[in-house]
Amino acid sequence: MSTTLIKRDAAESILRQNGWLSYQPEAFRSEVLRRSVLLCFSPGEVIYRIGDDLGGIYGLVSGTVMVNTAPPDHAPQLINIGALGAWTGEDCFLTRQPRRIELRALVETWLMHLPLEQMDQMASADPMVAHNFGQIIMSSVDALIRVIHDLQKVDSDRRIASVLQRATSIGERPLPLTQTEIGTMARASRRQVNAALKRFAEKGWLKTSYRSITIQNAEKLRLFATEDDN
Repeated sequence: MSTTLIKRDAAESILRQNGWLSYQPEAFRSEVLRRSVLLCFSPGEVIYRIGDDLGGIYGLVSGTVMVNTAPPDHAPQLINIGALGAWTGEDCFLTRQPRRIELRALVETWLMHLPLEQMDQMASADPMVAHNFGQIIMSSVDALIRVIHDLQKVDSDRRIASVLQRATSIGERPLPLTQTEIGTMARASRRQVNAALKRFAEKGWLKTSYRSITIQNAEKLRLFATEDDN
């Protein structure tokens, strides 16, 4: 049972103003939303798994989704969390191959879902819409480049700060992340995460509570995370 009701017009407004759909032509935007279904997922619920049958795309309206993946024959690992307005799942439309990532709700999460058959109908009516859908993959590539860049930082505190900085873009306060989850994304031990969070809290950048972190000074955290980038 959902504890927070998201109205359809509010969900559409969020997606019109954030992420991939926000910079698409108005006619295409409206058609995507007209054909989409608003769905709610419970904490821990899997949206889709690696190897699942072909399916459509999902756009994040509220909540938090975990993006898990790994090479074939390896267990999926948490690599990132979805940003507000981000869409994913375009791989099935583009390649006609099964899912390559796992998407899981971390907290109660609302997603707009455009089924694959609706995407195919749109592409049959206007082949140019394949270009619009293809742009989703570039947003995914940009996110992956950011993840790789952050993981290449030598200092563990800066890797951890980078993860927190990325997480602030999801629009969720407080951040519903455990120290283990932060460590997985930052390539850091739980002890390193615990020590870093204490140092950040002492500086007034954040405060911690059970299974959550509240960012209090995002700009200071960003400056520290990117100090070695210039």
